[in-house]
Amino acid sequence: MAGMVLTRCVSRTLLSASGAKAIRIRGNNRHYRTTSGKTATAGTAGGAAFLLGLPALSCLAYEAYRRVQSSAVVQALEKEEVLEQADYLYSCAETEKLYQLLLQYKDSDDAEFLWRLARASRDLSLLPNMEAERKKQLVFEALEYVTKALERDDKCFAAHKWYAVCLSDVGDYEGVKVKIGNSYIIRDHLETAIKLNPMDATSIHILGYWCFAFAELPWYQRKVAAVIFASPPSSTYEEALEFFLKAEEVDPNFYSKNLLMLGKTYMAMKDKEKALLWLTKAKDYPAHTQEDKEVHKEAVDLLKKLG
Repeated sequence: MAGMVLTRCVSRTLLSASGAKAIRIRGNNRHYRTTSGKTATAGTAGGAAFLLGLPALSCLAYEAYRRVQSSAVVQALEKEEVLEQADYLYSCAETEKLYQLLLQYKDSDDAEFLWRLARASRDLSLLPNMEAERKKQLVFEALEYVTKALERDDKCFAAHKWYAVCLSDVGDYEGVKVKIGNSYIIRDHLETAIKLNPMDATSIHILGYWCFAFAELPWYQRKVAAVIFASPPSSTYEEALEFFLKAEEVDPNFYSKNLLMLGKTYMAMKDKEKALLWLTKAKDYPAHTQEDKEVHKEAVDLLKKLG
C-alpha cells in the first residue's frame, strides 16, 4: 500500500511539474498587438513590457493566477491522499488512528472530511471498555461533525446516512420520547441517502433496521409514540425484510449484521428454514471487527434456540 501511494505521489508530482512548465511556455510565447499595429512577444520584460502599457500588472496578475491554480492543485492532491488514507484505515478497522487523522480536519468546510470524522467518532465510542463519559462525548461530537457536513453539502449521500445514524445514537441519551420523536427525521435522511446513491447497501440496510425496530417496538414504547404523533411511526417485518434483501442484492455478503438481521427477521416471521440459512451465514462470516465478533456470538446463540 505504501509503495502504491509513493508511486502515485511521484507520478502526480511529475505530472504537476510538466503541466506547470507547459503553462509557462504558452505564456512566454503569447503575442500581443501594440498601438502601432506591430506584434511584440510578452516573454521578455524590458521593451515588450514598455510597449504593452501595463505589462507589470498583467504579469503580476498572471503570476498570482498561476500560484492560486498551483495551490488549488496541491490542496486537491492533499485531500485525495488524506481521504485515501482514511478509507484504508477504516477498512483495516484502525479506529483510533483514523480518528486522530481526521480530527485535524474538524474545522474543514469539506463534507467529505466531516462525515468521515463523524463516522470515526461514532466508531471510537463503540470500542469495548470505552469510559462512559468519553463515549457520550464522542456520540455528541459525531452528530456535530455530520451536521456541519450536511450544512456544507446537502447532496452528499454519506452525510445524510451518518446524520440519521448519529441522530439515533444521541436519542439513547435523551430518552425514548426524543428517540421516537426523531424517528421520522431519521427515516427521511435515510431515504434521501438512498435516492442520492441507490447502490449504497449500508443505507438500505439501516433503513431495514429502522423498519425492524418499529415492527418489534414494545407496547409501552408504542404508547409513547401515540402520545407524540397522531399517526405514530410503524413498520412490518415484511418491509424490513425487503430492505435487507435489497441490500444483499446490491452488495452480496457486504456486512455481517445484514446477514444476522435477515436471520432474525425470518425468525420473527416464523420461517425457520430461511432463518437457519442466514444465521449460519452470519456465524461463518469472517470476524474482522468487534461488531463482527458480536454478530458471530448472537448468531450462535440464536442457532441454538432454533435447534
